[in-house]
Amino acid sequence: MCSICGIADITGKGEIDDKRLEEMNNSLRHRGSDGFGYYKAKNIAFGHNRLAVMDVEKGKQPLQTTRNGSNYTIIYNGEIYNTAELRENLKRQGVVFKTSCDTEVVLECYAAYGDNCLEMLNGIYAFAIHDGKRDLLFFARDRFGVKPFFYAFDGDFLLFSSEIKGLLSAGIKPVVDNIGLWQLLYLSPATIPGISVFEGIKELKPAEYAVLDKEGFRIRSYWNLPAFEWKGRRHDAVEQTKTLLKDTVKRQLVSDVPLCVLLSGGLDSSAVTAFAAAEGEISTYSFEYEGNKDSFVKSMFQPESDENYARQVASFLGTNHSVLTATSLEVAENLPNATFMRDFPGQADIDSSLLYFCGKIKERHTVALSGECSDELFGGYPWFYRPEMLNSDFFPWIHEPDLRISLFDERAAKPKEGYAYLSEVFKNSLDDCPMLEGDSRVMRNSRKATWLSMNYFMTSLLERKDRMSMAKGVEIRVPFADHRLWELVFNIPWEIKFENNVEKSLLREVMKGYLPEDILNRKKSPYPKTHNPEYMKIVSDMLDGRLKKGGILSQLLNIKKLNELKEKGGGTWLGQLMSTPQLIAWLVQFDCWFEEKGVVLKV
Repeated sequence: MCSICGIADITGKGEIDDKRLEEMNNSLRHRGSDGFGYYKAKNIAFGHNRLAVMDVEKGKQPLQTTRNGSNYTIIYNGEIYNTAELRENLKRQGVVFKTSCDTEVVLECYAAYGDNCLEMLNGIYAFAIHDGKRDLLFFARDRFGVKPFFYAFDGDFLLFSSEIKGLLSAGIKPVVDNIGLWQLLYLSPATIPGISVFEGIKELKPAEYAVLDKEGFRIRSYWNLPAFEWKGRRHDAVEQTKTLLKDTVKRQLVSDVPLCVLLSGGLDSSAVTAFAAAEGEISTYSFEYEGNKDSFVKSMFQPESDENYARQVASFLGTNHSVLTATSLEVAENLPNATFMRDFPGQADIDSSLLYFCGKIKERHTVALSGECSDELFGGYPWFYRPEMLNSDFFPWIHEPDLRISLFDERAAKPKEGYAYLSEVFKNSLDDCPMLEGDSRVMRNSRKATWLSMNYFMTSLLERKDRMSMAKGVEIRVPFADHRLWELVFNIPWEIKFENNVEKSLLREVMKGYLPEDILNRKKSPYPKTHNPEYMKIVSDMLDGRLKKGGILSQLLNIKKLNELKEKGGGTWLGQLMSTPQLIAWLVQFDCWFEEKGVVLKV
């Protein structure tokens, strides 16, 4: 894993400011501490920081190759899981490889097949290639957006970066307009695909590529989730899913540096661990919070603690298991840094705790496998099987859409306009969902829930995973984010995926014989959060301190409504993760973000 950044003069006449590029690359150094490099041509320049995972000695970037007299140069961030097959195919065409890393395979694939190379790649990636033959720049992002790619235009220059901070360090102004503020106050941590919370800063959407040449800047999509009629039986669904899941876990175990699995004891992480352990000895980690045992509060969204389940699975599978514990103070103290790393206020202590835990993981391991993307794929969230949630006029995981924005001054927040705007975004997203004319009502709902979850909820979770892990030099891989698996499961009838009204029943059936029965039958529980009342006190004190400083929050926040909310307590306002302590912590992040980034509010 790495960082990429670059500058291109779109007129072909200007000069690249070396200092500007260096500032960009330096701001991303946390993503790669194993070396850095630069490339400069007539009107373009690349910067790269490397976290060495494959071919530690020879895989330095930027990487170049020559094919039929033409030069190609790549900067790349990612992992390709079908590298071995692609390498053999290219060898048969006469390609002689100088390294064993997947970066060279991606570059040679592009040199051989051009834009069509993307259809061949199975993995997570974001990269830029200077194509000397066609005199253009080529950019691409993986199918699910596991790896980031942001860009902005500044006069005659195109700037791109793995993270928003790279663009801000290059002089792009941190301006938040109405649409940015509405995303923060209604949708955050999710954002609208293709844009960011900052005015003028955009991103390549998942499964998009872009070309910059003398004709301009053009974006295209190279993959979409296909809808087709699946004609198999229940047994076929189980066996085909099992085969693909085993294969994707096995492929993602390839690493030249120490690798582990994140094991919560839930079905998803346990499934990944089971197939990883079947390939050989494996280390696992689970996360806990000091004081949670005595203060855990059961809810519809978090029916039980992970604590004992992770140990049970680790013992059952024979993994080398470690339990990482964070105190309330450590989680709270990491809130500002988590905001800085994510580039906007995201998921409060859900972010800051992962940031802390990744720092501990890095002491022994550089690569980790995780169970993200299973709920979106197999239907693990309530909106998959509670139609009233999906058939509203707003994003179904946001239980109280007016809660957060109601705390802010109406003149700045403009809640009615914001709700109307985002409701339209929601409806347009549903219109884009792949469907078949013959789909039943429940199958249509299944497709809608999958589509929305994939494009918003899952994307925000993957963004969190990337930023918090890469901040500590850890690469996290997600076996459930394999496009072959998604193309299959998206089209399996909902009646099989929700058999006997049991969420994720297909995955439970796949894992029979691999996991203990109580793990197979365990009710979904999300990423753990602290229930220690000490945390609420700490973040409340932090918020009071920031309000006394007189920052942006003191100007925008309705203190009376905030106090009413704190007295009321309980409830959740975002999916299954965020309740009152997280909202207080998010407000702390919001105020820190304005101060540290120098954010300008344009409403």
